[in-house]
Amino acid sequence: MSTALVILAAGKGTRMQSDLPKVLHKVAGAPLLVHAMQAGQAFEPERTIIVAGHGADLVADAAKEFDPEAEIVIQEEQLGTGHAVQQAQAALQGFSGDVIVLYGDTPFISTDTLEKMAEARKAHDVVVLGFEAADPGRYGRLVMNGAALERIVEYKDATEAERAITLCNSGVIAADCQTLFTLLSRVHNDNAAQEYYLPDVVALAVADGRSATAVTCLEAETLGVNSRAQLAEAEAAFQARARAELLELGVTMAAPDTVFLAFDTVIGRDSEIEQNVVFGPGVTIETGARIRAFSHLEGCHVSRGAVVGPYARLRPGAELSEDVHVGNFVEIKNALLGEGVKANHLSYLGDAEIGKGTNIGAGTITCNYDGVFKHRTEIGPRSFIGSNTMLVAPVKLGAETMTGSGSVITSDVPDGALAIGRAKQVTKQGFAYKLMDMLKAKKAKQIKEAE
Repeated sequence: MSTALVILAAGKGTRMQSDLPKVLHKVAGAPLLVHAMQAGQAFEPERTIIVAGHGADLVADAAKEFDPEAEIVIQEEQLGTGHAVQQAQAALQGFSGDVIVLYGDTPFISTDTLEKMAEARKAHDVVVLGFEAADPGRYGRLVMNGAALERIVEYKDATEAERAITLCNSGVIAADCQTLFTLLSRVHNDNAAQEYYLPDVVALAVADGRSATAVTCLEAETLGVNSRAQLAEAEAAFQARARAELLELGVTMAAPDTVFLAFDTVIGRDSEIEQNVVFGPGVTIETGARIRAFSHLEGCHVSRGAVVGPYARLRPGAELSEDVHVGNFVEIKNALLGEGVKANHLSYLGDAEIGKGTNIGAGTITCNYDGVFKHRTEIGPRSFIGSNTMLVAPVKLGAETMTGSGSVITSDVPDGALAIGRAKQVTKQGFAYKLMDMLKAKKAKQIKEAE
């Protein structure tokens, strides 16, 4: 059965106190919307429809960055969840399959839970995701009769007996596309909020003789984000879960509470992550690598046996081969470091390719930017770059080359050559004493005049 995702992302999120649409606030380096879209990938959806409203252009950009095939429809007026889903009807004209409704501000629905819903759909016309709430508060309640779901009642419209129910509605729902929109066409807004409620389709389905049921999940999966405080709670929840998963997979973290992971961080077993390491999006760490304290990584790949840090920064496009050492206060950007390369101190390597076995001396910089264009530096294998070398790109150094410390290299260097590019040293005997005496006399004069 083919599947279409309909993800509701039209809300402004007034409580966020932000010009940014609520679903674009980030948890673990990714917008809330992307978390919802990622969860929906469990269905391998044929279609993904994002219902946008406030900040629709920004929402569309974020959605298409994650999935270029995502389709955007607009909810001009906020008339309830049922009305929001109806905005996807035209886009799904002719689609034959299931529709799963998710929410752009509910980032933690798990793959296992969505698979349970898909399994339940084989036996029921409508499947709703529910949870046992520690504090049911103002959630909608699921009214069950055994395994059958009879109706969903909103808190505002519930009786006292119904409010005593602790099985609550997450809002996530699955149904056949034609069935869903047929039922939605009969939903009315004769309720306390005068909104078109998506959950009303359950009672309509039951009245038609269709079957409905509820699948349950942990309450933590249904956490919605409506304020900055809840955003912080969501970040903490994500980090706790992600750290625990890595520990279970065989990653060593001496101080896991100080390590911050992105939504897509991948770390292989037997890797070691020291304290106060931050991972931005797009990082893969292979088995047996070591990331030392206070390092920051994003958009990079670190191969097995490599050591990064402490106090290192890997930026997007950094590719570290096996057994590379990147040390303190070294920054790598859009550069490939071959097997066994060492860059242990105080260097910047950007837009570069560095051959295996090369040693990069402290203070080396690839001067890659001329104010308009970026240029590449290439260094052949087994080279030795002296400390404080400036490599003015575009420049190419061959295999087994050397540079003298303090050199500015502006021309290509052939294999096996030594390049020295610095001003000739001039030594003036006794001049240090004369200069120091002159400076001290000048300072004494200034003090005397001040008195």
